Amino acid sequence: MTIDSVKVAAQLAGLSRQQLLSMYEQMRTIRTFEDKLHELFAAGDIPGFVHLSAGQEAVPVGVMAALAADDFITSTHRGHGHCIAKGVDLNSMLAEIYGRTTGICKGKGGSMHIADIDKGMLGANGIVGAGLPLGVGAALSAKVRSSGQVCVCFFSDGASNQGTFHEAINMASIWDLPCLFICENNKYAESTSTDYSMRVENIADRAAAYNIPGIVVDGQSMIDVYRVATEAVERARSGAGPSLIEAKTYRYYGHFEGDAMTYRTEEEVNHFHERDPLTVFAEQFAPQAEISPQDLLDIDQQIERRIQEAVEFAHSSPLPQSEECLTDVYVNYKSE
Repeated sequence: MTIDSVKVAAQLAGLSRQQLLSMYEQMRTIRTFEDKLHELFAAGDIPGFVHLSAGQEAVPVGVMAALAADDFITSTHRGHGHCIAKGVDLNSMLAEIYGRTTGICKGKGGSMHIADIDKGMLGANGIVGAGLPLGVGAALSAKVRSSGQVCVCFFSDGASNQGTFHEAINMASIWDLPCLFICENNKYAESTSTDYSMRVENIADRAAAYNIPGIVVDGQSMIDVYRVATEAVERARSGAGPSLIEAKTYRYYGHFEGDAMTYRTEEEVNHFHERDPLTVFAEQFAPQAEISPQDLLDIDQQIERRIQEAVEFAHSSPLPQSEECLTDVYVNYKSE
């Protein structure tokens, strides 16, 4: 991408310098959060499974910048970045991952089940593809209520081969629901490459079967993701129906923490590190907005401190008591 084309992209995005700084801050927060979890898990400090999204930051940040505060999202088992970009509190998130009572779900959900309904974050999900029909339900609710809200369903390439993917998109299409389907194509469903698991070149090509727009975007460029998402959100909010956006991206860590990643080549890994979302922003877009390296460094250092504070908060929070095991699990209805 040339400097001239970068200028055009930035102008088309219509983002102010402050907005760009805020979006960079979100990307850096996600990266630092995930890197810290990688470190803590390796040290045996975190219980359960952890699935990290470092490398994919541009997608949730670019998409969420196109949404209103009361719009909805559904997530995946790799949902920390989605939560952060939607505004979920860092202390509550980390406490949840540690299984503490101060967690966003009181320590009962863990890494794969973080949800914050007040933020419109309808939940991460340990079942591949399970967020898609939930998102369609939220979009149907918005249409019935004429609320003007949209719902974004995040999923990955592996989920695109699940039945729920096709069922959800079909229903959203025939009912013209205000829904965005955002595929974070990180090339691998666990260790299975998309080169093996699909006969189409792009997951977005499958949109044609449902007569909705299918768009492929560079998932390493926050600005490109934002521009495409903005158009799709406007289409959904206007009543024109859903869109399928495939963001070509990459996860730097394995499918889960402890994954040896023997299925990847050194050449492939190096290629995507050269297209790191944070580097792309710093080198290609920041200069056009008169954002200096020192501006970015200041943000980086601030985020480092903020993440460390969240770790300390989680460590100092209590574990749930056994008598709390079934609280917040069942609803007690009282007959009138």
